[in-house]
Amino acid sequence: MNPVRNFGYMFKNYKNNITKQISKGVKIIFFGTSEFAAPMLETLIKSEKYLISAVTAPDSPAGRQKVITASPIKSLAQKFNLDIIQEENIKNPNFIQKIKDLKPDLIVIVAFGKIIPQEIINIPRFGALNIHPSLLPKYRGPSPIQNAILNGESKTGVSFMMIDQEMDHGPILTQFEALINHNDDYLKLSFKLSELAKNKIINVLEDYLNGRIQPQNQDHEKATFTKILKREDGLIDWSRRANFIERQIRAYEPWPGVFTFFKKNDKKIRLKILETKIREGNGETPGLVNKTDNGFEIKTGKDWLIILKVQPESSRIMSAQEFLRGYPKIIGQNLTKN
Repeated sequence: MNPVRNFGYMFKNYKNNITKQISKGVKIIFFGTSEFAAPMLETLIKSEKYLISAVTAPDSPAGRQKVITASPIKSLAQKFNLDIIQEENIKNPNFIQKIKDLKPDLIVIVAFGKIIPQEIINIPRFGALNIHPSLLPKYRGPSPIQNAILNGESKTGVSFMMIDQEMDHGPILTQFEALINHNDDYLKLSFKLSELAKNKIINVLEDYLNGRIQPQNQDHEKATFTKILKREDGLIDWSRRANFIERQIRAYEPWPGVFTFFKKNDKKIRLKILETKIREGNGETPGLVNKTDNGFEIKTGKDWLIILKVQPESSRIMSAQEFLRGYPKIIGQNLTKN
């Protein structure tokens, strides 16, 4: 055999073996809390390439009954018998020492909900990798999916990035795009992006750990930011255009939900709007409620919103027709005055 070709063959085999060894022996601590993160953790576990531990939030009250519930990440980690650390204060010295004792090679963060302190970032030799559901530097912060829908974007995506001390500020390894459909709400788009990241995570980690991709700095001048959503963000401003309010409904379901107020016997009642369609037309005051053949519609700053599905305060979800049978006096009210 040609000695040059033989050396090339041996080097290729040696490189492949090293790659397998790096992948197989890498210790990962997965920081995550929400349902969005679970498919990525499960993919890492099932690949059997990594030694994995999980960090997640403490059990907390959930639902109307406030039942103490484990996070989706804890439930998944228990299913696969992973080591689990639950910590509210990730700056706690005892928690930081636990991370050091695990001697991770890499930290992976997905929808964890807290900024990781530099002392933890410095622990793993490969740093800390975050998966963020936007095409950074656009939509940094805690509500990128909601804002992409609210602003009428035609596409968004996921960014695999290395973290530093600023929020979603670190260099990017790679990004993947996803289209936003006209009927995508928060849950649909969140699922789409989670699946996209799940399908890419193994290849991205392999490429990063073996030096095939390098982090590239973001263009910070193009950065935009999102905020933590509050309940009042869901209050409808009827002077806004119908297409904006329709996007608001899709973006803010299930939290904070989009709502207005109407009156019954001088009592103000909260009404959650769940599903609508737009009818072109002007000439009336924004907020006016008008009866239709199949229910009712509400005037906006431009065009009408035909109401299809609602949920009155302390009641169940129902069609607009059913709601109107119980609350007929909403017709003719101006909701901007309630």
